[in-house]
Amino acid sequence: MAIQQNKYLSFVLENETYGIHILKVKEIIGMMPITHVPRMPDFVKGVINLRGKIIPVIDLRLKFSIPGSVYSDRTCIIVVEMDCENGKRINGLVVDSVCEVLAIAEENIEAPPTYGDGIEQEILTGIGKVKDKVIMLLDTDKVLTTNEIKAMSRIEG
Repeated sequence: MAIQQNKYLSFVLENETYGIHILKVKEIIGMMPITHVPRMPDFVKGVINLRGKIIPVIDLRLKFSIPGSVYSDRTCIIVVEMDCENGKRINGLVVDSVCEVLAIAEENIEAPPTYGDGIEQEILTGIGKVKDKVIMLLDTDKVLTTNEIKAMSRIEG
């Protein structure tokens, strides 16, 4: 498995490129009908039925306070596995588009910058440098807070 330890699926939100460790990615699917679930945080778009499994769907634009946009034919859902204090969860992450799988050498990954209390940077495992690009490397296990996970726990299937 050492071959995959530095591979990341890259995707775009607005004009920024992000990466998720490839071992956290279960699959990538095109947009499909999302069923709204009442009384969820705004960034939770609802749930999808993926081959009989109910999966909560999070719009990363809204989660990261990026203004929402109209979904296009490039918008897709990345299905990821998240480790939480009470086990593993499968969630869908809506992104503007998926780019490619990137191999990023350890020496090209820097620690995320810290500003003030560093809360925003907790969701980053690092910042990757690939050619002339900067890739924000997400820690999918920290995208949701404990309270957000509790709020969403009633829609697991």
